[in-house]
Amino acid sequence: MAGQLWPVLLASAVGLLPYTVFSTFLVPIADATGGGEAAVGGLRGLGGLAALAVGTAFAPLIGRLPVHLSAAGALLLLAASALLGAAGTYVTVAAFCVLVGAATAVLNPALTTAAADRYGDGPAAARAATLVTATQSMTAMLAAPLIAVPALWWGWRGDLVATAVVAAVLAAMFLRRGRGPAVPAARLGYLATFRALAAVPGARALLLVALLRTAAFMGCLAYLAAFYDTRFDLSPGWFAFVWTLSGTSFFLGNLVTGRLANAGDDGRPRRLLLVGLAVAVAAMFGVFLAPTLPVALLCTAALGASHAVVAACVVSLLVRRCGAQRGPALSLNAAGMSLGVFVGATAGGIGLGAGGYPGAAVALAALTAVALVAAGLARSA
Repeated sequence: MAGQLWPVLLASAVGLLPYTVFSTFLVPIADATGGGEAAVGGLRGLGGLAALAVGTAFAPLIGRLPVHLSAAGALLLLAASALLGAAGTYVTVAAFCVLVGAATAVLNPALTTAAADRYGDGPAAARAATLVTATQSMTAMLAAPLIAVPALWWGWRGDLVATAVVAAVLAAMFLRRGRGPAVPAARLGYLATFRALAAVPGARALLLVALLRTAAFMGCLAYLAAFYDTRFDLSPGWFAFVWTLSGTSFFLGNLVTGRLANAGDDGRPRRLLLVGLAVAVAAMFGVFLAPTLPVALLCTAALGASHAVVAACVVSLLVRRCGAQRGPALSLNAAGMSLGVFVGATAGGIGLGAGGYPGAAVALAALTAVALVAAGLARSA
């Protein structure tokens, strides 16, 4: 399957590179623009807002346009935004953040839909979709060191230019080799697409699960470094190991669950979804209330793996249930996760301010518990 889908998988990895360059080289980028690190770093939020707006607005069109055209257009926009970012002024970096958010809001659901459509309906289609998300989680884990090495020769600007070149080449490949989807595209009106998706059993509950799960997990990650520093006096160098542990757990959980969840009928991903959310609630308390470093590390790994299980099950169920509406569903799923990043950081901050790290655990575990209730609704739908 990976051999058949390699252009899709490569494109999904390339989609994560621009923001990885931005985060990794924030200090020199801020120096180049003449703005402070806080001001330039805050521009990343513009990308999240753009992703939320574009992902929601574009969702009905994913089901109407050939997915290879959507993917190619998004890759070209990604290439253009990377070149803008390489210019290194405050205005162009701001435009870079907005355009990358908009491009990935279209690219990610288009690629996931393209992978699923290649295998029609059923478990194989869902497995292909989760393979895309597993590739993205692996890229998130490995991208920073991979872009740091060539940057020793050509700097962060060279990384962005190289990303633009690869994205443009992939866009040309999608345009040349693109085929119509195996699942007939829906020919519904714009608003009718939203109504049709709302009528899919469990779809609304699953999208709510995705939003809340992302909020809980990203809210935890937002304060994880500070927690390990405060509780265990862990330096940034040692915390890199914690980050790698979390990323590896998420990647493996996503990859393995994509296979297990789609090795049987619709009941298996539903059961795994509930188990994953239950473990995620317990692991959240385990991380922030851990009495020793080994316990905290074990719970951090469990948290990453359980959230990966939930993410893979949500994608699997949306692909298997939504049929011709899978493209809009996956687009709204991505938009909801963008919103979840903001919700999680806010909820975690409120909990931290009210009750320290135990308060943050309560706030973020509460989000996961509500997701567990929503998953129960999806199960019974």
